[in-house]
Amino acid sequence: MPSRELPYPLFDADNHLYEPQEALTKYLPEEYKNAIKYVQVDGRTKIAVRGNISEYIPNPTFEVVARPGAMEEYFRVGNPEGKDRREIFGKPMRSIPAFREPEPRLRLMDELGIARTLMFPTLASLIEERMKDDVEMTHAVIHALNQWLLETWTFNYQDRIFTTPVITLPIVEKAIEELDWAVANGARAILVRPAPVPSLRGGTRSFGLPEFDPFWQRVVDHDVLVGLHSSDSGYSRYISDWEGVSNEMLPFKPNAFRMIFEWRPIQDTVAALAIHGALSRFPALKFAVIENGASWVGPLLSQLANIYKKMPQDFIEDPVVAVKRNIHVSPFWEEDMVKLSDLLGVERVLFGSDYPHPEGLADPITYVDELEGMSEEHKALIMGGNLARLIGG
Repeated sequence: MPSRELPYPLFDADNHLYEPQEALTKYLPEEYKNAIKYVQVDGRTKIAVRGNISEYIPNPTFEVVARPGAMEEYFRVGNPEGKDRREIFGKPMRSIPAFREPEPRLRLMDELGIARTLMFPTLASLIEERMKDDVEMTHAVIHALNQWLLETWTFNYQDRIFTTPVITLPIVEKAIEELDWAVANGARAILVRPAPVPSLRGGTRSFGLPEFDPFWQRVVDHDVLVGLHSSDSGYSRYISDWEGVSNEMLPFKPNAFRMIFEWRPIQDTVAALAIHGALSRFPALKFAVIENGASWVGPLLSQLANIYKKMPQDFIEDPVVAVKRNIHVSPFWEEDMVKLSDLLGVERVLFGSDYPHPEGLADPITYVDELEGMSEEHKALIMGGNLARLIGG
């Protein structure tokens, strides 16, 4: 039984599965069989992408994981004692079937009081940045992952777990092909990395540019939700510019300077969608910003309003109007929900627990406690009604 009963169903915008080793290797085409390898380093299993060992996820097998919600105190009160990450995370746990398979996950969802959820992969977020100079490989590896997701989780499990296939965008025609395949296999939501898109001949570009309009038109035609989930967006290169050392992005290793602009990737992504016109050319597009917090929303809206005041000729419409129409945000539980609702409208705010990650909530239903002062109607929208509308049920 859940820790409490609420008078409305919960639709969690941010749940995660933990991938086994075969998720990235089982369906790899023969020509890319060496793209992903699991190797032993000093007795520990590590993932090697194109021969380069990655520390992005310290334990990429997920056989042992941090406990759900292990960092709640850290986010609630800070870290005045200066504890290291191991002390903050506490004692780990063995991964359980509910983290790996949909049927036991449904039983766990019942225990937690979650009616439905979006389900995101965890390890997948390292792929695109580490293959950006070989976009053909990127498309092949992403499709292999999506094949495993479909086989193991499906993209719509009993109308309760909506697993998000990854759509990578470098070759627009291939992105459309992958989208069509995903939707034909039941996908109601997709995952797109919030980052500049690598090009065939090097360099990158914004997916808000007209080049990507055929893809966005197909998204609208299929009426699917686009999840913009926190990922490795390649911004570690900017840290390197300042710190003089070229390092891989390590999300679980604290870096004070990185935290200064931790949410710049999503701010830049939404800005590009607005300024480069995709939101205005496709007003029916539905974006859900997941696990990127909400601290960037107010500053971005202020900046867009100021730019539009000075350069209206460069826009199809007021970009603030476009953002408020198309963009939905799942804030961190410790953020100010009332303030965000005032900025975007309560219909654009989504409950997301990040379960079972340590940064999330051990008991997702307690998210509602952070909505104190809101009406029951608004709580019902945030805790599930808004996402139900976006998914179409």
